[in-house]
Amino acid sequence: MFLNYLIKRLISAVFVLFSISTLVFLLIHLIPGDPIEVMLGETARVGDREALRHLLGLDLPILQQWWEYLKGISQFDLGESLHSKQAVSQLLSDRLPATLILSAASLFVAIVIAFPLGILAAIYKDSVWDRLAMLTAMVGVSIPNFVMGPLLILIFALWLGWVPVSGKDGMSSLILPALTLGSALAAILSRMIRGSMLEVIQEDYIRAARARGLSEFRILGSHALRNAALPIITILGMQFGALLAGAVITETIFSWQGIGQLMIDSIQKRDYPVVQGCVLLVSFIYVLVNLITDLTYTVLDPRLKLDT
Repeated sequence: MFLNYLIKRLISAVFVLFSISTLVFLLIHLIPGDPIEVMLGETARVGDREALRHLLGLDLPILQQWWEYLKGISQFDLGESLHSKQAVSQLLSDRLPATLILSAASLFVAIVIAFPLGILAAIYKDSVWDRLAMLTAMVGVSIPNFVMGPLLILIFALWLGWVPVSGKDGMSSLILPALTLGSALAAILSRMIRGSMLEVIQEDYIRAARARGLSEFRILGSHALRNAALPIITILGMQFGALLAGAVITETIFSWQGIGQLMIDSIQKRDYPVVQGCVLLVSFIYVLVNLITDLTYTVLDPRLKLDT
């Protein structure tokens, strides 16, 4: 049963990645802008432009370019950058660790903030603590990254001088990007934890635990939180993919040398292979994380059937 479920999910993942790669290929070729003009400039001669276009294969029919692109993917060949002539796979492998570090740090920040807020709001429902926690969550989810990032730079880097403004220079450079990216996720998680905890603490086994004289701390830690964490795992898995997508803006703001900044630079240069490789990599990680999340959920909750 497990093998059948895994095969179904893998087939679904391949279809999703194929659809995304095709959609990105079409969109990147439809948006205004000519990579040849970006590379040679507006004053280049027509003959030079056409020669370079032929050399790069950009004069081929769009369907033939798409077919060559798919053949390359099937052979794990993402092509070469139109500008640097480096292999796209090499560019991605150089930038991926920085993005994964930022995403993991942001996830850590979100968990550290969200769990105390959510649990506190659930325990003291309708109290001042509950309203304050939910207000904090609302503010966190309402402020977009492109506002939160410059605001944190203004306060902690320029006014207080505690951390660097941007760049990648040690752990101190990671603080502001992680806070920027993790604050929105913390807001979402805290609301989910509150709702899940409120549902669980009304169950009969919680009342039975209290009747047996167990301490409130043990009830919350060993019974309530353990069962409330199941739906939160799904949210964490889905939001990790969202962190990768959100890293595009955050990395640009803080000059963090990751996949997101590489994607923005490549879009501006109309570097088709690199843009397609970035999107495909992020999509692959997103699909993989969701698959692992689903499998983990079924292990933690035996009531779920793998064939559903």
